[in-house]
Amino acid sequence: MRCPHCGADSAKNIKFCTECGSALPAYAEETRQQETRILIGYSDRINDPAFARYMRNSKVWSFSFAAVLALIAIVGFYIYGESSPEMDNPEALYIGLGIGGMFLLIALFQTIGRSRSKTWDGVVVDKKIEKKRRQKGSGNDRYWVNYTLYTVVIKTDRGQFHEVRVEDDDTVYNYYQIGDRVRHHKGLNSLEKYDKSGDSIIFCNACASLNDIADDSCFRCHCPLLK
Repeated sequence: MRCPHCGADSAKNIKFCTECGSALPAYAEETRQQETRILIGYSDRINDPAFARYMRNSKVWSFSFAAVLALIAIVGFYIYGESSPEMDNPEALYIGLGIGGMFLLIALFQTIGRSRSKTWDGVVVDKKIEKKRRQKGSGNDRYWVNYTLYTVVIKTDRGQFHEVRVEDDDTVYNYYQIGDRVRHHKGLNSLEKYDKSGDSIIFCNACASLNDIADDSCFRCHCPLLK
């Protein structure tokens, strides 16, 4: 077999050229087909302990962040009540307690929502690009801001519809094509594409960071990439 890189002849059962070390055509094609097969199907790496650890850490971080915000609100309003002639304590303190409790409730509802989410399969049935605008500012300083809304519509196998919306970034919009089968993973609330054989990128199903398809784990959170 002749090497396409250096032209040296090698025996038929040789996988790499004995002169330059390049993969010979038959082996290169076999390797390509094996890699393609690997990138088709839902990955069983979702069962890796790294994902369970990531979800536990996310809960801890969420409640810790909410607790810090709650403490800042409570202390801030207490100081305001002690120093401001417009509002006295305990009225100001009660407001701070209410706002602090709101932060903690938001973290609680987010955690409950993640824990109650389900794994489901579906198919991409539509994609939309919409030019929109919204008002920002307040009073006389209000102004209009234009933005582009990219939407991917998924129909679950149970007939329900789920939309993925991203503003001013078409990466997710271009990643999914109509007809793609996807799986929603419970707890992570992320989507995995069934056929990744034609992709050059892959999203981390834990932190949603964008990675190269050749990478084995996420560069940011180090969770396994589902491929």
